Amino acid sequence: MTVSRPLEGLRVLDLTRLLPGGFCTLMLADFGADVLKVEDTGMGDYVRWAPPYYEGAEESARSALYLALNRGKRSIRVNLKEEHGREVLLRLAREHDVLLESFRPGVLDRLGVGYERLREENPGLVYCAITGYGQDGPYRDRSGHDMNYLGLMGLLGLTGDREGQPVQSAGQIADLGGGALMGAFGILAALRERERSGEGQLVDVSMADGALSWLALVAGRYLCDGEVPRRGAPELAGGIVCYRPYACKDGYVTLGALEPKFWTAWCRGAGREALIEKQFEPPGSDTHAEVERVFLERTRDEWQAFASEHDCCLEPVLDLDEALGSELVRAREMVVELEQPGAGTVRQLGVPVKLGRTPGRVDVPGPALGEHTDDVLAAVGYSPDAVAALKESGAVAGLATGTAGSFMA
Repeated sequence: MTVSRPLEGLRVLDLTRLLPGGFCTLMLADFGADVLKVEDTGMGDYVRWAPPYYEGAEESARSALYLALNRGKRSIRVNLKEEHGREVLLRLAREHDVLLESFRPGVLDRLGVGYERLREENPGLVYCAITGYGQDGPYRDRSGHDMNYLGLMGLLGLTGDREGQPVQSAGQIADLGGGALMGAFGILAALRERERSGEGQLVDVSMADGALSWLALVAGRYLCDGEVPRRGAPELAGGIVCYRPYACKDGYVTLGALEPKFWTAWCRGAGREALIEKQFEPPGSDTHAEVERVFLERTRDEWQAFASEHDCCLEPVLDLDEALGSELVRAREMVVELEQPGAGTVRQLGVPVKLGRTPGRVDVPGPALGEHTDDVLAAVGYSPDAVAALKESGAVAGLATGTAGSFMA
């Protein structure tokens, strides 16, 4: 028997493009929400055209990046610059619980379909706007990407070694942690409040705000003692010898021996008991040099075996292929398989939040551009003749065939 998912019955309009909004609604879709991508009548979501591609799939649904973010969703093409297209969005808003957008502040207002107009159609609508710098403030109209937000909020400046340059993360911290996750939380919080009040509200998510919140401990310390942290100095960002990555014979390992018991276990296991009292010395010290020499004596596999014997928070630094093929990832079902029409079986990352009774599921492929336009319009009361008239006017478009595009960030 198929178990129902916790967000079944929740209806979401997703007007976003690219990563933050796409990942936000991916999480909602994995847990059962009906997510409808509202895309323009041109290229649609830009990420549809990003290489690499799965051969055989419909052209607008063959990008591996697009499919990674858009499984389990539907797609309709609407021209919001055309009056009848805006009327379509207003009608859709009446039937949905959530609308998510990532335009610069004021764009939808200028088109006549901003939050205030939409709430006239549906007072219970939860309207989430994910932007770089928020709906107000001096930077509201500025463009930006993940690295810009991390730089402005102090996180990038604190990432890297003391004498080195700032180091960009391979994962998009502001986009995902500051935007997508904060958006999902804000949406669910507003929906919970709606159960009491019956009213929706605006959820204003700034990726810069969200990224800054990741510095909760670092900022908390500074706001107390006024001491400005410098790159490589914070304890959890390379400032102490017991909590750093180290080179070994054939790669790198991570030592996270923050608690004294773990550091003691490492020192005794490595035959360096004299270092036990020097756990919190900084990089560049004699202790740091000694620890570096010790790690160079063994391979990654040998250090992993060491960690199995001595409980000291020590793990290898893996390349992505090694990580995705690891016993841990397999056991946690963090790589899953999905049938994509035309392409056969594709592999994607699994659902990271595990619910014991009503888990998320990965079982519906990513939609082609405009694949569900006709069905969606019919469901909200448009007759076949009316749908044909909307297409003729350019207000909507159906399934895209042979549409070519190029990835634009």
